[in-house]
Formats: sequence, C-alpha cells, structure tokens
Amino acid sequence: MTESRPPFPPFDLSTALQKVQSAEDAWNTRDPERVALAYTPDSIWRNRDTFISGRPDIIEFLTAKWQREQDYALRKNLWGFSDNRIAVRFQYEWHDARGQWWRSYGNELWEFDPSGLMSRREASINDRPITSAERRILGPRPATERGVEIPVW
Repeated sequence: MTESRPPFPPFDLSTALQKVQSAEDAWNTRDPERVALAYTPDSIWRNRDTFISGRPDIIEFLTAKWQREQDYALRKNLWGFSDNRIAVRFQYEWHDARGQWWRSYGNELWEFDPSGLMSRREASINDRPITSAERRILGPRPATERGVEIPVW
C-alpha cells in the first residue's frame, strides 16, 4: 500500500492553508513518530545547521528537540505556495531545563511528492530569550484562532 497524506499537490490557497495547519497540529503533539509520518521515508531536512535524512533520523532529531525544548508550542502561517512547494513563517515558544523561556522565529521551505508527503524541508530559525510574562503561545492553537496571523514581535 502506498502512503499518502492529503491534500495533494498542486496546491491552491485552500489546500496550502490546510497543509500548514495540519503540520502545526502535528508538531504541537510533540510526538516524533506521528510527525515523521508526514515525510517521505527518504525526506531531506536542513534544520538550522543540522542536516537530516530519512524518518529514523527525523524521529531521533525530534525526540532530542522536544526533550531540550520543554513545553513547546508552535504557530505556523502560510507565506506562499506554488505547485508542490509551500513556504511558511513560524514562531514557537519553549523553556530550557533552567526555566528560561525562548521564542524561536523562522521560515521553512517545503517540497512535496505527488502523494502529499514532504520530501524536503529547509528551516532557518533564530532564538530570542523572553520572560514568562512575554509569552503569547500558550499551547496548541484553539479553533477560534485558526487562520489568524501571529504578530512578528
């Protein structure tokens, strides 16, 4: 049986928005095995300065990430799309083992195969320390906030 993950390319505005929200929802579970299923078995990633290839490496990477980035909560917004590619901007908040809160800002470029699985992901991310009082992402996005842009700062 061939794996698939609708919606399928080529994307239009509706399907690109759906793909972005699905990715946000999956990443907010912090379940590496579940997240990895959205990627091709041989998916290629660049995440900051780390290069990853294949689902086992994705699972290993995400497991370590969410052990380090505690209480992680993410927001993604569509930036652009064309054919089988989507660009997103995102922010997420987390705290380290010492209790320091961080807001991480970034952009991702995604490329999908015909079955809707992501075959390539490139992420550029910057981290900024914040206080607990500056937090604004307090868990998965409620249904009432779907489609709402998150402020840049």
